[in-house]
Amino acid sequence: MKTMKNFLLLLAAVFSFASCEKDEDKIYLSSIESGELVATESTVVLSQENSNDIVLSLAWTKDALQISDPALSAIDVTIQTLQVSTTQDFSGVVSENVGTSLSKAYTGAALNTLAKNLGANTDVANNVYFRLAAQTGKNMTPVYSNVVTISVTPYTIDMSLGYILNADKAETGVTLYSAASDGQYLGFMGATSWYNFFMKEGDGTVWGNDGVTGTAFLMSSDEDDKKRWKFWFPGQNGCYYVDVNTGQKLWSALYIPTLSVNGDVQGEMTFDRSNVKWTLAFNAAQAGSITLQVSGTGYLYDSSTGTDDSTVKSMSVAFAQSGESLTFGGQVGNITVDVPVVGECMLVIDLSNPKQWTVEVNAGSGEEPTETSPYVYLPGINDGEAGWTFGNYLRLYDEDNLGYAGCADVNAPWGYQIAIEPDNWGDVYTLAEGDTSAGMLIYQAEVKTNLPAPDGGLCFFDVSLKNLTYTLTAVEDVIYYSGFNDNWDLHPMVATEMPGVFTANITVDTETSKGFQIVLDMGWKVSFGGSKNLLFYRKNDNAANVEFDSTIRGTFSLMVDVIKGTYILE
Repeated sequence: MKTMKNFLLLLAAVFSFASCEKDEDKIYLSSIESGELVATESTVVLSQENSNDIVLSLAWTKDALQISDPALSAIDVTIQTLQVSTTQDFSGVVSENVGTSLSKAYTGAALNTLAKNLGANTDVANNVYFRLAAQTGKNMTPVYSNVVTISVTPYTIDMSLGYILNADKAETGVTLYSAASDGQYLGFMGATSWYNFFMKEGDGTVWGNDGVTGTAFLMSSDEDDKKRWKFWFPGQNGCYYVDVNTGQKLWSALYIPTLSVNGDVQGEMTFDRSNVKWTLAFNAAQAGSITLQVSGTGYLYDSSTGTDDSTVKSMSVAFAQSGESLTFGGQVGNITVDVPVVGECMLVIDLSNPKQWTVEVNAGSGEEPTETSPYVYLPGINDGEAGWTFGNYLRLYDEDNLGYAGCADVNAPWGYQIAIEPDNWGDVYTLAEGDTSAGMLIYQAEVKTNLPAPDGGLCFFDVSLKNLTYTLTAVEDVIYYSGFNDNWDLHPMVATEMPGVFTANITVDTETSKGFQIVLDMGWKVSFGGSKNLLFYRKNDNAANVEFDSTIRGTFSLMVDVIKGTYILE
């Protein structure tokens, strides 16, 4: 009945009539009343440093139709729009849809882009005016709120660089370059197979792949990630020349597997993916100037080929010299470079700075010891919940044998792999061919067979990349602590709703002289020591116990996360 009254009230507002027998039965519906607009700041100075911070928030009260009978309510048909202008009369206004919201927050980048679109001058203070416009229909005259004036100093937006973001939209430090600031960004990237990324322009616009199946290498800047997917490289691991064109909404990836050097030095160069450099070691017969040529064959993946290797376009690629920089194209050019010493030298082509590609010869072999990674990753191990991600890892415990260990909550109906770095789908360990015991690994197999996983639940993993072996041990719903009060019996810890997290309350009333351990099974096959809130696998007792001050007494809460390899003692 109340809904019918509200509907009749709306008709009264539209057709401006009422039919009542008595004056006292009349119900009056008046125009909407303007809301009140308030801001958190009156002055905002923008910079690259605060581009990701919330620098301004606006809030307002709801504009609504007014009704004479307090027992009734009018249907909410109000359309609200936040209007912004650099002129007091709101000419040249920029309108921002706020829907049913009663507030809006701006990051530094968003406010800077808004100021740019309004034509505000950079690096000086500009008065920017905000008001709320409310209408009961698109053809109705708006009612405006009070005007809020904010002094905004924008910074110059550099549209010459495109910033490569990872799959989580975090900056990677890699950039592409648009020399004319015209939306075409070029540069070299070292990519792993199927590497996913986004690109952000200087004005904060984030580009990805068009979110429609079958449209690889087409671009979208839609803020809805259901309509804007991540860009992805083909299955080849190595050097790519990337062209991202925001005007055409197309991008391409030119894969360069090898580069050959001819002239005074000859040989095949090696690509350093992490540093985006090509190198060639050689023995110099004499110091001084040498002339050489660098060329190869590239394979272009674009919107016409997708990532299909069978349709990829091959083309000649080469470098030439222009002053102190290199140029890239299809024409081979002479490159002159100085050799500093006789003997071992390293030719280096550095492509990491998209504004300037350089070539030089350094003394020595340039070889540095390889640092052992502290982690390996388990893509696919929780595919049933989170898909194929690199969020689960094992921690290094034996550098000599490249031994890694840790726990994971297994939900892998299609099996899993062991990867040496995040987002690298090519350099992975999978099941060795012919392995029926499910304990042997193979690296970079041409045909990858996923490692078989148990049906599900918490498991402990022990992997040796040197020996190409791995073992799995199921972890029950109870784990144990031992060592407090110098008591080395096993005391149970209770599983929480969070997978891999266990808790216990502990009273320490005597000396704990050797610290304590976390034990996963009653047979002491798997135990952990640790320090500074990190747990370390005690393979063959090679790790210390968990540190504990022997003078401390009291009752403590112990929480252990065996998946993250952490503990908290409070």
